[in-house]
Amino acid sequence: MSIKRVFLLVIDSFGIGQMPDAEKFGDKGSNTLLSCYKAFKKEQEENSQSKAAPFFLPNLGKLGLFNIDGVEIGEREKSPAGAYGRFSEKSEGKDTTVGHFEMMGCVCEKPFPVYPDGFPEDVIENFEKAVGRKVLCNKPYSGTDVIKDYGEEHIKTGNLIIYTSADSVFQIAAHESVVPLNELYDICKIARKQLAGDHAVARVIARPFVGEYPNFTRTSNRHDFSVEPFKRTVLDILKDENIEVYPIGKIYDIFAGKGLNEPHYTKNNKDGLEKTLEIMRSDFEGFCFTNLVDTDSVYGHRNDAVGYANALREIDSYIPGFIEFLKDEDVLIITADHGCDPGTESTDHSREYIPFLAYGKNIKNVNLGTLQGFDRIGATVLEMLGAKEKLNAESFYEKIKQA
Repeated sequence: MSIKRVFLLVIDSFGIGQMPDAEKFGDKGSNTLLSCYKAFKKEQEENSQSKAAPFFLPNLGKLGLFNIDGVEIGEREKSPAGAYGRFSEKSEGKDTTVGHFEMMGCVCEKPFPVYPDGFPEDVIENFEKAVGRKVLCNKPYSGTDVIKDYGEEHIKTGNLIIYTSADSVFQIAAHESVVPLNELYDICKIARKQLAGDHAVARVIARPFVGEYPNFTRTSNRHDFSVEPFKRTVLDILKDENIEVYPIGKIYDIFAGKGLNEPHYTKNNKDGLEKTLEIMRSDFEGFCFTNLVDTDSVYGHRNDAVGYANALREIDSYIPGFIEFLKDEDVLIITADHGCDPGTESTDHSREYIPFLAYGKNIKNVNLGTLQGFDRIGATVLEMLGAKEKLNAESFYEKIKQA
């Protein structure tokens, strides 16, 4: 049976345990899934006289989430409904750009530059001259703390709040009443052009906020300006072979539009889930690629493990609806791009294995174990959709498809 539609759902930062090299990245002991489980269980115990409810992802569990190697929580299914396994990352990194690039066949062997001491003076000076505004902060910072600490000064002076993190990012925070969104986006485009060569950060990110001190809040008008993939990806291959790609969420931004026709942005996870369900109901054929960012940006980076757990519950609640509208020639894949353990002191991403779950009439129940390289997911998508061009990575479609 040929596959006509593949729906790839990326739960941003949904790691399931430290990779062997996690210590090198400062992430020893990280386990995003486990931290969510512990936080949810603790809250249940503290807010109910009865015993804590079983773990909260029954539908992902039925697909095999708790049967994956290394996952030691939740109730294991005797016979999961689909194929399942975990993947380790080959790239030198642990962020959104690196994870998504590798998944689509662009392995980052050289890490993107990071700035633990802030950006060099010449970089900031050139940026200030180009945009006509001065800079505040210029150091690694929590996104919520930086607007609390520098927001008032920004409003008084109009100076831009520039900050970074453990990831390769140049983030620009500005109050929407001080720097209109269109101007902020134009400023980010200037920064994106300037940050090239040795300073080619993975992403320039617009971080607009609103409100009054001390109650500033970031808005959903965030916009990412990513570096372009440095080689052909699955998206380029599919586009060239006239197989439609439908990006939902920040997918278009992650790939700087390369290999994609138009963006389909989302306000939050619920919006992303609804848009995915909507395209499932349509006569669309091809590859639907969805990113659900709230788990990472709203909960992971803010160390809100309970919030993260509830976001996973929301995603889990949509699985039956997805399955209902899957056609016989469809495949649903659920995975992640990195970790962001909300139970550690760090507010940065974590170097973790990612889960892989696949479901469809043409997919059998099989444990893939542990596989190296997110790019094998992309290679498998190409084979599923019958693309002529292949990746260097090995597809595992033969292992999971029904005979």
